[in-house]
Amino acid sequence: MEKIVITGMGTVNPLGLGVQETWQNVIQGVSGVGPITLFDTTVWQNEWLVKIACEIKKFDPTQYMDAKEARRRDRFEQLGVAAAKEALTMSGLVVTEANAGRIGVVVSSAIGGLKAVQDAIFTLKDEGARKVSPFLIPMLMPNGAAGMIGIEFGLQGPTLSVASACASGADSIGTAMMMLRAGTADVVLAGATDATICATGVGAFDRIGAMSRRNDDYAMTPQPFDKNRDGLVMGEGAAVLVLETEAYAQARGATIYAEMAGYAATADAFHVTAPHENGAGGAKAIRLALQSAGVTPEQVGYINAHGTATPLNDAAETKAIKGAFGNLAYKTPISSTKSMTGHMMGATGALEAIFCVQAVRAGLLPPTIHYQTPDPECDLDYIPNQSREKKIEIAISNAFGFGGHNAVLVIRKYK
Repeated sequence: MEKIVITGMGTVNPLGLGVQETWQNVIQGVSGVGPITLFDTTVWQNEWLVKIACEIKKFDPTQYMDAKEARRRDRFEQLGVAAAKEALTMSGLVVTEANAGRIGVVVSSAIGGLKAVQDAIFTLKDEGARKVSPFLIPMLMPNGAAGMIGIEFGLQGPTLSVASACASGADSIGTAMMMLRAGTADVVLAGATDATICATGVGAFDRIGAMSRRNDDYAMTPQPFDKNRDGLVMGEGAAVLVLETEAYAQARGATIYAEMAGYAATADAFHVTAPHENGAGGAKAIRLALQSAGVTPEQVGYINAHGTATPLNDAAETKAIKGAFGNLAYKTPISSTKSMTGHMMGATGALEAIFCVQAVRAGLLPPTIHYQTPDPECDLDYIPNQSREKKIEIAISNAFGFGGHNAVLVIRKYK
């Protein structure tokens, strides 16, 4: 079976406007948490129990696209184009009339243009239907980022998005792998983008009891796998990888950064928002992903966990890892980089795949920051608080989502 390789990466997220800045901050254990500035939390002041988030700093969409176009796009679409631009530049891929039809896009969003929908409803209520933006539909549709990336760069191959909640980014990369192996494209831009830090997004996630409320003392939140974890901190961002068949990449002389070696997805078929407490679905996804890559648990040097810092998720994921690795689970380094980036919804799975690529290349494993108090239910090696030097060949990335989705990627050092 032909290898699928990674030749480019791009991201904008709470830790940086680019792969290199982001990686340096992750390795140094920098937190992206701060007070919310993207909307006014003093409105309905007594209602807002969450006033913190992981926002992108100093993002200017006009640095990536025409100002007129930027006004016509939801933030999640702006972020997606920015990440895709860096990934394409890094790949050195030149789009031509001859190859455009063989370059695909699978860039997804867990939620789509939530801010655009929210604003349109306020406008409809206050000003009437004729004041609703004529650009609302392309701003809200979850495939908007994929379509706009195709338009922006002239990519005419298969272009689509995957909707699997917070597993969307990982499932997009897995879908791209399958497209490449099926021969429907030579190159695919794959990843995800989400921008849900708005009144509707924060209010809705808080209502289901998923979010940390440490507004006045946010220096130690979120706390994945810690006994005192109290929920996720919402993030925003985008991450895109350029995937190619090895033959195509070699033929054009591309730099290959890693191999995307395996992928699998399962469903808990249990509950729409809660993971199954025994972690069986996640364990099965890990096992199947390793099998698809021809990898044994003994070969895995690092696991980037889904690690949302919610009580149910972290305990279930720990059981999933034990279910797949057995006693080896206690010897395998694991970290949740969401302790730094926050939970970027579907985009996080794609960003965490980039972290796995960087880990196998650099021999550095990102930490789980804010880790203080061990939890008997979460008793594995979570690389607490400081990055770790370790040469590894294989890393895996877990991404689990509402609806019971479990997606796992296997990244191998390229040789």
